[in-house]
Amino acid sequence: MKSYGSQSMVEPLRRVLVRRPDDAFGNADPDHWHYTSRPDLGRARAEHDALVATLVECGCEVLFHETPLPDHADAIFTHDPVIVTDEGAIILGMGKVRRRGEEAAIAATLDRLGVPILTTLEGDATAEGGDLLWLDHDTLAVGRGYRTNAEGLRQLTAAMRPLGARTIEVQLPHAGGPEACLHLMSMISMLDHDLAVVYMPLLPVPFVELLDERGVELVEVPEEEYPTMGPNVLALAPRKCLAIEGNPITQARLEAAGCEVLTYRGAELSLKAEGGATCLTRPIIRR
Repeated sequence: MKSYGSQSMVEPLRRVLVRRPDDAFGNADPDHWHYTSRPDLGRARAEHDALVATLVECGCEVLFHETPLPDHADAIFTHDPVIVTDEGAIILGMGKVRRRGEEAAIAATLDRLGVPILTTLEGDATAEGGDLLWLDHDTLAVGRGYRTNAEGLRQLTAAMRPLGARTIEVQLPHAGGPEACLHLMSMISMLDHDLAVVYMPLLPVPFVELLDERGVELVEVPEEEYPTMGPNVLALAPRKCLAIEGNPITQARLEAAGCEVLTYRGAELSLKAEGGATCLTRPIIRR
């Protein structure tokens, strides 16, 4: 049986890669990394340990990305430098300049774990995992914004063809500009094949229409819960999910839609550093 394969956002999460907060995260200069303030490393580690414990309790094998990455505070967000397909990993290209170098490091970790490298984006191509959303096994929505450029989309599209998969371009808004972390998954998370949690004001109309055509029910995050990452929700299985605590309206709406909602404390890990449960995890196996 393969030890990798994850062309889904919602199938049961069986194997996942995380990175425990290290000194680079604890010493992060908020101005350089676009954090709201400097994280408290001890508290961040406690929050991360609790998140990992929840994943394990839900039947997930948790693997650790420990390849040294000095001065890379954002490396705790293992979702972004790579995407894992049924045939192996595609190493991406970071659009955030300070994150460059994470790609080779995570490739080394995946090689150690027995996950083959299918291809690596080259040249000027940039693409980050937070912009890549599986709508189904053979359809990858790609957010085209400041973190994922046209060449990145072109190379991803080429990489998907041998897998029998296609890409759909989703144009992202300017919003907070190039320094802010606005990914496609900043505004949408899939929680079942026909259910998503969304922040509607930022979603492009053609993408909303596409979701409607596909029969996807949309659970809307209220304006006041967007800054606290209401849309950033990790599916552990269809309609079972992990969300940051402190978004009661979104949680109640998800539960009304039939979801079991687990929460984690992310004051240091997430709210200060612009990365939620999906960002902190790179699925290796969903099945």
